[in-house]
Amino acid sequence: MHIGQRLAAERKLAGLSQQRLAARASYSLSMVKAVEQGREVASPGFIAAMAKALGIEPDRLQGTPFVDTLKEDGPVEGLSELRAILSEGAYISAGQPSSPATMSAELSRVEKALREDRTRHAVIMLPGLIRQLHGAAEVSQGDLESTEAYEMLCAAYIAAEGACCRLGYSSLAALALDRLDWAAGHVEDPGYAVRSLMKRARLLMSYGSTDIAMSLVHRGLKLVPEDNERQRVLRGYGHLRAAIVAARGLQLKAARDHIDEARLIARPMHRESNLYTTDFGPGNVEIHSCAVELEAGDPGKAADDGALLTLPPDVAAPRAGHHWQDNARAWLMAGKPDKALVALTKARATAPQQTRLHPSVRETIHGIAAVQRRQSDSLLGFASWLGTPL
Repeated sequence: MHIGQRLAAERKLAGLSQQRLAARASYSLSMVKAVEQGREVASPGFIAAMAKALGIEPDRLQGTPFVDTLKEDGPVEGLSELRAILSEGAYISAGQPSSPATMSAELSRVEKALREDRTRHAVIMLPGLIRQLHGAAEVSQGDLESTEAYEMLCAAYIAAEGACCRLGYSSLAALALDRLDWAAGHVEDPGYAVRSLMKRARLLMSYGSTDIAMSLVHRGLKLVPEDNERQRVLRGYGHLRAAIVAARGLQLKAARDHIDEARLIARPMHRESNLYTTDFGPGNVEIHSCAVELEAGDPGKAADDGALLTLPPDVAAPRAGHHWQDNARAWLMAGKPDKALVALTKARATAPQQTRLHPSVRETIHGIAAVQRRQSDSLLGFASWLGTPL
């Protein structure tokens, strides 16, 4: 089922008419009808508002995680162990640590796998690494050893949260953020606390809590002066998160102002920075600029600007893939389904694993099918690859 069908089913279970649900969620009746009938693509903001109005998890409407699709490529090795680790929380059973150099190299391999859209591979490595890092933190001698262990533990939990999000396990992502908060409290570097605040703001957006999300973003920005490159990158990353939160709250001017602030910080940069795995840089700023227009501005402008955007070669594959997913949604909203399918094809070529598991891709495919007079072979082939019948 597409989101509109799930929305209709959940609405009926709640005993609500379309009109009552629209009023409760502060959306128009025509929009609710269009989404339920598959004539309009449900935006992330719409999904959050509907889930909140119905008192259910957004995952219920999105159908995530896409278990059947995940199973087609075999079991996600490491996922059950990662789930156990996150559930153990403060009572985690620590492992025997390897040398700091060995654990640092393993962490680099995890982060590289995530940047290259190899989430499954990252999940295989994460559980053992996290247990080892907890062991290292327990036996560390002196401030330097302790700081090194906890900083790597922060980075590992950041990676775990990202992997869980991509696979569609948002409840596990929330647990990973709780552990990140704990680990960040053991280091002096504010960067990890800022990362945690920004990631939690993203999670809160999915629940429609944009006011609280923005308060966390502002809190994170206050933690970071602009004294060196690391801190400038963090501030720029914070402004990008603020832009998306503001756009999700339909505060277009505020969103554009944050884009301008991020653009100023990125202007002297000659590459995308991977400090704190933020992927902040000139390319990512322009990606977010298009996303802001899609969420709260002019979808036609988002489509045109996004299609013309030349992404730097060092933009992470999932980040670039997400841009083309957004571009597809923008083209569909602009009434050009053929161009939407072209953008989805670019997303698939750039980040196939992420594209196959992202809820917005399936909604865009259903939206294209709803407006095309004749379903093309390329559309049917893409839908078959996704595992979603039209």
